[in-house]
Amino acid sequence: MEKGARHRNNAEKNHPGGSELEASPDTGSTGGGVALKKEIGLVSACGIIVVLLTWVNCASVRWATRVQDIFTAGKLLALALIIIMGVVQICKGEYFWLEPKNAFENFQEPDIGLIALAFLQGSFAYGGWNFLNYVTEELVDPYKNLPRAIFISIPLVTFVYVFANVAYVTAMSPQELLASNAVAVTFGEKLLGVMAWIMPISVALSTFGGVNGSLFTSSRLFFAGAREGHLPSVLAMIHVKRCTPIPALLFTCISTLLMLVTSDMYTLINYVGFINYLFYGVTIAGQIVLRWKKPDIPRPIKINLLFPIIYLLFWAFLLIFSLWSEPVVCGTGLAIMLTGVPVYFLGVYWQHKPKCFNNFIESLTLVSQKMCVAVYPEMDAGSRTEETNEDTEEQRQPIYQPTASKDKEQPQP
Repeated sequence: MEKGARHRNNAEKNHPGGSELEASPDTGSTGGGVALKKEIGLVSACGIIVVLLTWVNCASVRWATRVQDIFTAGKLLALALIIIMGVVQICKGEYFWLEPKNAFENFQEPDIGLIALAFLQGSFAYGGWNFLNYVTEELVDPYKNLPRAIFISIPLVTFVYVFANVAYVTAMSPQELLASNAVAVTFGEKLLGVMAWIMPISVALSTFGGVNGSLFTSSRLFFAGAREGHLPSVLAMIHVKRCTPIPALLFTCISTLLMLVTSDMYTLINYVGFINYLFYGVTIAGQIVLRWKKPDIPRPIKINLLFPIIYLLFWAFLLIFSLWSEPVVCGTGLAIMLTGVPVYFLGVYWQHKPKCFNNFIESLTLVSQKMCVAVYPEMDAGSRTEETNEDTEEQRQPIYQPTASKDKEQPQP
């Protein structure tokens, strides 16, 4: 009882509504100015990091993968330290919030919509499970290494995240977890003493690795979309020497910088989570339809249909109740996604565009190509045996056309 009272008192003392954080009226304006400057500085630092990592990815694929390996190793070491400290805390008897009667205590009325929204936000931490699918063309022996990577990474990430959260509640109450902007940093301040500086550095390493991985994989989505003719064809080009998709990386960088104008991180996570899981569900449903309508097509990687069906049931629960709980946020995310519909009709569906429009896009593509020193992968000298001097109509279309150009058909003798 005394231990529980001590935990509750600490939670109330550290709660954001505590008297120590209440500023006097004459310091309100000063505090607001400081907060604004801090936010501007933070956004500027994030922008610099995004630009720096974009440059690394543009410079070399090997550099990008090395950066990812280093930051991932640093993050896992920090999480291992947190888990070890949590085990030590449990051995000392600090497991008040892990006891069933306290762990399942409700701090507000249960609501099915909020539970679904919690799943949606929590799943953001596990969002990397599908990133490797974006870069299968760059994998060595993908049919063997892709399933192996997924089978290893998902249980590993689940184990690490679950036990890291168990470690957190050995030193922090649920109220303190909610009040903290960086849980690992607060955890380190409580238990590491003079070595608490390790945690902010570890959080920075984790953030670096996450941003680098997103830049690396998301740019390949734009690259593949452009190659299929769904995006401007300049995004399907690679650097002539470095073989990196520089135009797609720059487009990803600009898109990421635009997202920094959203100061509410949780709203942004809801946008991304809702849109991602909407497309995940459509993709999984497409897999089931193809398995039913085209059962004989080659499938190098094949799983039991039970898994996608279970996923679709979970997906339906997640999206329906998230939309019920946060209709404005989810509706805004859906509206952002639907802005691509007119772009599709303008760029892909509308085949016979005016010549002036095509000439303008061709000039714009040529300028972008010169600035990025980029060409189509199919246009490498060694990849084609013969090349005619005159381009076909498909080769001269620089936007929203499949980039796999075709040689002119030779007349039959």
